[in-house]
Amino acid sequence: MPFANAHTPRQLEVQCISARGLHSMAYTEWGDPANKKVLVCVHGLTRQGRDFDTLAQAMAGEYRVVCPDVVGRGRSDWLADPMGYAIPSYVADMVTLLARLNASEVHWVGTSMGGLVGMGLASLPKSPIAKLVLNDVGPKIEYASLVRIGQYLGAPVRWNTQDEAADALWAVSSSFGPHSREQWLALTRPQLVADGTGYKPHYDPAIAVAFRAITPELATAGEAAAW
Repeated sequence: MPFANAHTPRQLEVQCISARGLHSMAYTEWGDPANKKVLVCVHGLTRQGRDFDTLAQAMAGEYRVVCPDVVGRGRSDWLADPMGYAIPSYVADMVTLLARLNASEVHWVGTSMGGLVGMGLASLPKSPIAKLVLNDVGPKIEYASLVRIGQYLGAPVRWNTQDEAADALWAVSSSFGPHSREQWLALTRPQLVADGTGYKPHYDPAIAVAFRAITPELATAGEAAAW
C-alpha cells in the first residue's frame, strides 16, 4: 500500500558534534520513512534544503527523500567557531544524519557545495553512496569564482519585501536557469527570515569567514583532493 502522506514534508532535526560542542542540523523529509531507498539532496553555499521541494515531491513515491539544511543555513544551528564552516565538517554531519536515517545505502544529489560534500563522502572507504549526481559543480575549483562569491557572501543586507529580496537574489543567481516569477519566489521564500518589518538572508553571515580565508594555494590543494 502506498504511503498516504508521501508528498507532505516532515520537519526534523539531528544532533551533530563539532570541535566547540553540539549543534542541531535540521532536515526536511518526504516519502515513506520506512522506505529503504533513500535519496539525500544537499544544497549550495548559502541555500537550504527547501530548494529541493519540487524534486522531492516528484521522487517521494519512489524514495524516502531527505533534504538537510547544512549547519549555519535555514533552520539549522549556527556554529560557535566560524572556521568550522568547511567541507570536512559538513561531511561529518552527513555521516551523523545517515546514522539517524539508518540508511546502509543512499543515492545523493548535490548542488554546488552539496556536490562537494557528496564527493567527500563518496570518497571514503565503505561509503554508503551508491549513486552520485553532481549539479553545478565538479572537482575543478576556480579561485576567481570564489573571489566573486566572496564579494557578496555574508554582506549585511535587508529587504523590505519578498519581491525585493527575490530580485536581489536573482541578480547573483541567474545561472540557476530560467524560472517563472512564481517559481523564483517559491525558491526565495525559504531563503528569508523575518527581520522586523522586512527580511534578511536565512544563513549565518560568519560563513564568509572561512570562505574568505581560502587562498589560491588552498584552492589548488582542494582541487587536487577533489580530483
